[in-house]
Amino acid sequence: MALQQGEQSALQMKANYSVASEKSFFKRNAKKYMWFYLLAAPGMIYFIVFKYFPLWGILLAFQDYSPFLGFWKSPWIGFKHFQDFFTNEAFFLLLKNTLMLSLYNLTFYFPFVIFLAMMLSELSSVLMRKIVQTVIYLPHFLSWVVIVAITLIFFGPSGVINHYLAQTIGKEFAFMTSNEWFRPLAVFQGIWKEAGWGTVIFLAAIAGVNPDLYEAAKMDGAGRWRRIWHITLPGIRSTIIILLVLRVGSIMDANFMQVFLMSNGLNQDVSNVLDLYVYTVGLAKSQFSYGIAAGLFNSVIGLMMVVVSNYFAKKAGEDGVF
Repeated sequence: MALQQGEQSALQMKANYSVASEKSFFKRNAKKYMWFYLLAAPGMIYFIVFKYFPLWGILLAFQDYSPFLGFWKSPWIGFKHFQDFFTNEAFFLLLKNTLMLSLYNLTFYFPFVIFLAMMLSELSSVLMRKIVQTVIYLPHFLSWVVIVAITLIFFGPSGVINHYLAQTIGKEFAFMTSNEWFRPLAVFQGIWKEAGWGTVIFLAAIAGVNPDLYEAAKMDGAGRWRRIWHITLPGIRSTIIILLVLRVGSIMDANFMQVFLMSNGLNQDVSNVLDLYVYTVGLAKSQFSYGIAAGLFNSVIGLMMVVVSNYFAKKAGEDGVF
């Protein structure tokens, strides 16, 4: 009995010591890295307030929410909104339009950004590289309203391109109001606006490749393209995989603002994507619970894509995102 009491007291003392040591550890770190925590505080507050705190709104997807009854008095209806959404005749069209637009962007935008970053890294003139980088970075800071307005000036019914085509071949094209041209124009806009900014991470990864490898390959007679293929691409492979995983995770995100501004009554067969549908039904028609259910489905699919793509990235020998 005395032996058991002695063991219990020893375990209690050990637990108290462990808790005290952890407290002192956190206290020392808080004092040592105080300025780093203060620097990170605005970002942490932003994510807590605007990303984590609004998550309680997901519960509205399982209610027949009414603003007059409020959150606590609105009736709970379970998965009815999800059933209505999945059985909606527009569901498969919305899913198809969203996936097609995202796959177009993934197929053309992502490789182009890698290619552009490698071409910039090959410029021998530092001044020319800075000028080119500045020029291709600028569209990133323009809003989608400006981008779509510029597109309308060039590709609209009375735009510059149609005016030129009418004078040369006597024919105009409905670039802005046809189903055939919506996706190519959307992809072109995305590349023009974001490709320059997308090269930032790849340029940083290329700068981290050991320059001695290039010198050794050059001495062995390897040309520029061979150095790119055998040194640059393998050197930034992990960065490519991680960014590809993140890109696949946002495959259900069709860039609402761009689609909202480019959509019209004549191209809705291809422009009506899930994000636009959530806005139209959830906000414009005030079907809040139904819109939240559709948006939650969108987010869950995106999360599943991140997990699956990250799993295959680890199977390929890369670190992955998590």
